[in-house]
Amino acid sequence: MMQLENNKLTALESDSVGKVFVRYLVPSVVGMFMMSINVVIDGIFVGQRLGEVALAGVNVAFPVFSIYFAISLWVGIGGAALYSRSLGAKDAEQARSIFTHSLTLIFSLTLALAGIAYLFREKLAVFLGANNETMPYAMEFMTVLLSFGFVVTVQNAFSIFVRNDANPNLAMISLLVTAVCNIGLNYVLLFVLDFGVAGSAWALIGASAIGACVLFTHFLRKDSTLRFVKLRLSWKLAKSTFTIGFPSFVAELGIAVFTAGYNMAMVRWAGTLGVSAFSILNYVHSVVLMLFIGMGSGIQPLISYYRGAKQHARERETIRIAVKTSIGIGLGVFLIGLLTADGIVSLFGSFTREVQELAASGIRLFFVGYLFMGVNFVMMTYFQSTDQVKMATWITVAREMLIMVALLFTLPHVMGTTGIWLAIPLSELIVVLTVYAYIRRHSRTAASVNAAS
Repeated sequence: MMQLENNKLTALESDSVGKVFVRYLVPSVVGMFMMSINVVIDGIFVGQRLGEVALAGVNVAFPVFSIYFAISLWVGIGGAALYSRSLGAKDAEQARSIFTHSLTLIFSLTLALAGIAYLFREKLAVFLGANNETMPYAMEFMTVLLSFGFVVTVQNAFSIFVRNDANPNLAMISLLVTAVCNIGLNYVLLFVLDFGVAGSAWALIGASAIGACVLFTHFLRKDSTLRFVKLRLSWKLAKSTFTIGFPSFVAELGIAVFTAGYNMAMVRWAGTLGVSAFSILNYVHSVVLMLFIGMGSGIQPLISYYRGAKQHARERETIRIAVKTSIGIGLGVFLIGLLTADGIVSLFGSFTREVQELAASGIRLFFVGYLFMGVNFVMMTYFQSTDQVKMATWITVAREMLIMVALLFTLPHVMGTTGIWLAIPLSELIVVLTVYAYIRRHSRTAASVNAAS
C-alpha cells in the first residue's frame, strides 16, 4: 500500500512543474466550469419556463447556495492544505486523521447553520433583496436549498479531498456527471412535471447527490490514501483548519455580499428591471468565477504538497505559471463579453428591450474586472497555502466587501447604473495593486535579510 502511495506521489516531484500544473489545472477548471453550468442551467430553464421575475427571485435566493459552498471551502480547503502537506511529508496516517476530522466539521457546521437559516428564511430573503414580486419565488427556491443543501456541501468537500489525493480526474468526472444530470432533472421537473422554481432547486440537489456517489468510488481504489479512521477531536487541528481555510470561506461569503449588494443597488437605482438585468449577468459571472476558483483549486494541492516536501523552487514556479495563465484567461473572457454581450443575454430568454440593453451594457463594463480577478484568486490561494493568511484574507475581504461596498455606495451617485457595473472592476484593480505592493515590499525585506546575513 505504501509503495503504491509513493508511486502516486513521485510524479509531483519528478515530472516538470509545467506538466504537473496542466495535469491538475485542466480537470479542476473543467470540473468547476461544469459546477457553474449547474447554476446557469437553473437560470436558463427558469428564465425560459417561468420568466424574468422568477429568474430574479431565484437570483435573490442564490446566496444560500453560496453559504453552503463557503462552508465546504472553508473546512475543505483548510483541511486539504494540511492533508497535502502531510502527504508531502510522507505521513499518510496524519493525512487520514485530518480528512476524517475535516469531514466531521463540515457536516456538523452545515446542519447547524442550515437549521438556523431555515427558521429565519423570510427575514433572510428580505435581507437578500426580495421584494413583493420576487419573494414567492425566492422563498420557494430557498426552502428546498435550506432543507437539503447539505448534499451540495458533502459533494464539494469530497471533491476537494479527492483532488488532493492525486485524483483530479475523478473530481472532474463527478462534476461532469452532476451537470448532465442537472440538465435532465431540470427539464423533467420544470417542463414535464411543472414543479415551478422548487423543481429547479430539487434538480440541483438530486444531481449533486449523484455526483457525490461518483466520488465515493475513490475509496475503492487500491492507491487511495483517503480513508476514514477513528475520529480524534482536536481543537488545535480544528483551529489550523479554520485558520487556513478562512480566506476561502470569506471569498465565497463575499459572493453572497456581492449578490446582495448588487441586488440592493439595482433595486434602488433601476428597480425590478435592474435586478432582472443583474440576475442575467450574475449567472454568467458564476461561470467565470468558477473558472478562477478552479485555478485556485488546481494549484492548491501542488503548493501545499511542495510546502510539506520543502520543494520551494517548484512551489515558486507553480505560482508563476498560474499567474500568467490567469491573465490569459481573463483577457479571453473580457474579449468574449465585449463582442458577444447581446448573444449572452439572449441565452436566458426573451426580455423587454430595457432589460436586454441594460444587461448587455452591464456585461461589457463588468467584464473588465476579469482582467484582474484571476490574479487575485491565484495569489489568494498561494498566500493561503503558504501560511500568509492575513494577506489572503485581505484579498478576499477587500474584493467583494470593503472596497466593492464602498464603491456601490458612491459611484451610482456620480455615474448611475454604470457606476454599479464598474464597482467590481475597480475593486479588483485596487486589490491587484495592493498585492503587487505587498510582494515588492516582501521581496525587498527578504533581500535585506539575506544581504545582512
